[in-house]
This record gives sequence, structure tokens and C-alpha cells, in this order.
Amino acid sequence: MHIYDDLDRKLIAILREDGRAPISKLATLLQVSRATVQTRLDRLLDSGAVLGFTIRAREDSGPNGVQAIMMIEVSGQSTTQVIRSLRGIAALHQLHSTNGNWDLVAQLSAESLSDFDRVLREVRGIPGITNSETSILLSSV
Repeated sequence: MHIYDDLDRKLIAILREDGRAPISKLATLLQVSRATVQTRLDRLLDSGAVLGFTIRAREDSGPNGVQAIMMIEVSGQSTTQVIRSLRGIAALHQLHSTNGNWDLVAQLSAESLSDFDRVLREVRGIPGITNSETSILLSSV
């Protein structure tokens, strides 16, 4: 298991803001050599701390779909299988384990209310899911 130091944490923070930043820019921002940045980045990728690079799009610049948060209760020892099933649903963008009354929290999106209804039925039909509660996100404040 890799122990992350301050440089690793700074590199990850910069990449969260700009996952397409060139190595030379990262080196300048971190005040280290390009070789150091490349070595650290390779190690973060190899260790699994960095899974890939992506963009963050403004929610209000995309299509006006339905965004929601779903809390999910799982029965018994079926959590691992439920997570595998949920990961196969394209409309689920994030999935988190949690504590309290709910076992999992999912962020989902759909293009329309009828598509949203279909996604809800698909999630609720997964064996091992005993209960769920979904809140549609109305606006960002």
C-alpha cells in the first residue's frame, strides 16, 4: 500500500481541477521537475489512487435531464452483488457506501421523466434491494 505525501495530494488536487493539464504545467505548479511529476503520476496510476482522467461539465450546460439521489437499503450479505448489478446501469453516475438507515447512495440521471421511471424500476428490481428512497434534484444553489 502506497503512503501518499504532500506532493501526491497536491498533484491529485490539481488533476481534479484540470485532468488534462500537461506534465510541464503540473511541474511548474508543483515546483518540481517534469520527471518527478511523471514518476509520481505513474505511481498514482499503478497504485489505483488515480483511476483515469475525465472532464467535469457544468450541470446547467448539458441537456435538461432529470438528476436524482437515491438511497438504497440492501438485505443481508448481498451488498457486493447489488453493487455489481448497480454498476451495470449507465444512468448511475456515482455510487457510495454509507452508514445509517441506508446502505448505498447513488447519483443518477435520466433524459426524461419516463426514462427516470424506467431507471427506478430497474434499480428496484435488483435482487437484494429491499427499500429505496429517491429525491429529484431541482436546482443547484
